[in-house]
Amino acid sequence: MAEFISVPLKKPTDVDIVKPLKNVIDSTYSTSDKPEDYTEQINELSKLRSTAVWRVFEKYESSLEVIYSYYDQLVALEAKIPPTEVQIPFKWKDAFNKGSFFGGRISLTISSLAYERVCVLFNIAALQSAVASAQSMENDDGLKLAAKLFQQSAGILNNLKNTVIGAIHQDPTPDLHPDTLAALSSLMLAQAQEVFVHKAVYGNMKDAVIAKLSSQCEELYAECMRVFQKESVRQIWDKDWIPIIAGKQAIFHGIAQFRQSLVCRANKAVGEEITRLNSAIELFKVGQQRWKPSACVDHLNKAQRNLSEAQKDNDFIYHERIPDAKNLEPIPRAAVAKPLPMPQKLSASFKDLFENLIPMAVHQSLASYEVRKNELVTIEINKLRESTQLLNSVLASLNLPAALEDTCGEALPPSLAEKAEHICSLGGVQKLESMIRELPELLQRNKDIIDEADRMLQEEKASDDQLKEQFKERWTRTPSDKLTETFRVNTSKYRELVNNAIQADKTVRDKFEAHKRGIELLSEGPNVMQASIPKAVNGDSSAHESSAASNLRHLMEQVETMKAERDSIECELKSATSDMKEQFLSALTNDGTINEQALSIEILGRVFGPLQKQVKDSLAKQESLLAEIQLQNTAFCNERSGVGGAAAKRDAVLKELAAAHDAYVELLSNLQEGTKFYNDLTQMLLTFQNKISDYVFARKTEKEELMKDLTQSISRGAFPFPEVPSHHQTSSDGKKEPPPRPPPPNVSVPSSSSTSTAPSGLPPYPSYPQGMPIPYGAPTSAPYPTQYIPPPLPTGYNPYATLPYPTQLQQPYPGYQPYANYPPTYPQYPPYAGNQQPR
Repeated sequence: MAEFISVPLKKPTDVDIVKPLKNVIDSTYSTSDKPEDYTEQINELSKLRSTAVWRVFEKYESSLEVIYSYYDQLVALEAKIPPTEVQIPFKWKDAFNKGSFFGGRISLTISSLAYERVCVLFNIAALQSAVASAQSMENDDGLKLAAKLFQQSAGILNNLKNTVIGAIHQDPTPDLHPDTLAALSSLMLAQAQEVFVHKAVYGNMKDAVIAKLSSQCEELYAECMRVFQKESVRQIWDKDWIPIIAGKQAIFHGIAQFRQSLVCRANKAVGEEITRLNSAIELFKVGQQRWKPSACVDHLNKAQRNLSEAQKDNDFIYHERIPDAKNLEPIPRAAVAKPLPMPQKLSASFKDLFENLIPMAVHQSLASYEVRKNELVTIEINKLRESTQLLNSVLASLNLPAALEDTCGEALPPSLAEKAEHICSLGGVQKLESMIRELPELLQRNKDIIDEADRMLQEEKASDDQLKEQFKERWTRTPSDKLTETFRVNTSKYRELVNNAIQADKTVRDKFEAHKRGIELLSEGPNVMQASIPKAVNGDSSAHESSAASNLRHLMEQVETMKAERDSIECELKSATSDMKEQFLSALTNDGTINEQALSIEILGRVFGPLQKQVKDSLAKQESLLAEIQLQNTAFCNERSGVGGAAAKRDAVLKELAAAHDAYVELLSNLQEGTKFYNDLTQMLLTFQNKISDYVFARKTEKEELMKDLTQSISRGAFPFPEVPSHHQTSSDGKKEPPPRPPPPNVSVPSSSSTSTAPSGLPPYPSYPQGMPIPYGAPTSAPYPTQYIPPPLPTGYNPYATLPYPTQLQQPYPGYQPYANYPPTYPQYPPYAGNQQPR
């Protein structure tokens, strides 16, 4: 009777996980978060997968530790990388579908680590049931291991029942349907209880204990019968499963009655003993009819012998009334078997291959913190720079400090000479012109990458739409529109970002043209510039010795001091850091969550609060300083009121040159940051395009599998085999011809009545231009460059543009610059839905 049912295993397919995992890790983590190269660990994980998913078919106890280890690695890795961004087409076949004469099984392909984890966990439960079924019921070690594994299997299947839909976000194959998992869990629990019955018998426990255990076992098998015959699952089981379950239900009911009859014998309750023995014999025979004649033969023989003896004793000695079976007290139940909860780690010797990768919750919190920090830094630096620009424009309009230095009316003011030398050292007007000429090329490069990514999405969609039109309702995979919504939204955001950058480029060029004459003059150097400036004759130097001039000189010194202080504050704002990694790791709760917002606000206030106060004080100081400068400059100008028109022309040129110097410094900074912005955007777009390449390749693999299944299905439907009559057809010579042989699997047979052809004219797999990243799995002979691994993107302030652009994290704030704070993290993509298909 110790014959158990084991759950069949899901069959996997080999798949390359190395390149996609390396791509995801490199694109998700910066250098600081990913301090080492994980190629070796990924290769080790790939080997572990190959061993784990195939060794289970050996059904040895040692195979359990291998698949435990792989499952634990999946769980650990899933918490450290975005599982939905792993574009690996994991394909698993249904465990119960045996296929047809032509081959083919129900299968499902989904690009998600969560799906891989679910399938591996199902196989763990299946392997546990197989190992438990193989244990001997004649020794204590075998009984203990079998009971433990059946209960663990029941717990895993029960856990899967509640989590599988949330993990894969679509209809699963029949073996992973919640009703199927619930039925299998109940079966494992009933078999675990059965092991405890065997253990009680093996340990010579009291008859009353065995009766209680058997009564509970009968109850569990009755529950199995109920769930196994649900309309949604009854067709998928092996044909002998339900007879076995039904037979065991009757047999363990009979054992409970038989053991309780022994209790009655010990208590001299002969009448009840006879009734229970009659019930036991009847139940044993029912069990044999449902299952097999050889089942419980020993128990049946013992019950018949005991019944004969009890009836004889009652007839000659006790003369007790034989009660009706319906009036007997029900046998108490002892529920010993219970589904065991899943431990945190299945493997006893687990060592995380990716232990140095921070958890995904911490990584996301760090990314959100960086966004908050960059926003705060950008706002404060914008305040400083805008205030400094206003200060410079006011001073330039007043021709300060050049007016204080222009005493003789002929010599070049020292401050202006210093500005000319400064511009020459920076490269002069040629430097700006060279950088401005580079902008269109950098812009076009980014536009080309966006166009290529959009082309791949459109081509994949066109292929899917064509096949949907061709196969109609048989094309059951998820439409491309649903899977690529996030891709398309981010493509639009990138296009809007580029369009805003185009406006920023125009603003830079317009400003350059407005100050080009002054910049060109400053680029000639002090000597040439002096000859180009009008000379003021009969200059009056008395005003330069006045108290107003002295006060202005003192105010100019304060201006230079304030500018130096602002440069220092800006550097501190850019360089201010705190070890948020340790902060978030310590704040990580048991359920894997972090109160990121509260912690970020607290840390930002502690780190940047003093600097924000310095910015506020500097702005307030400028207001009072400008008011004093305006007042003293009015007095100074009144003292110089006797200066003629030539001096006024000279002052106008000096003002223009001072403004040109300030514009040059600003333009050079903007162009440098603009060039950096375009280069950083290129790396982001290449990463974005590489993810689309992975998605397209995974969809192509899924499409090929589904088309293969559909064409096989069409072939099976197109060539029916007519029934051959008992008498074979007779040839012209009077001899009987043998019946035609059926064609071998996957071989098309011509038919005059119907034909089946594979769909033609399908769009080819998208080609990739030079410079684009190669999708994993592409042929090595293709003229592709090596796979691109984007470097980490630097963070920092960038004031280049003037128009805001949307981000996926927050709304633009006032003064937000489009070249600053581009999306620092790659957006999360939902897994593309796989396809349930006949295979």
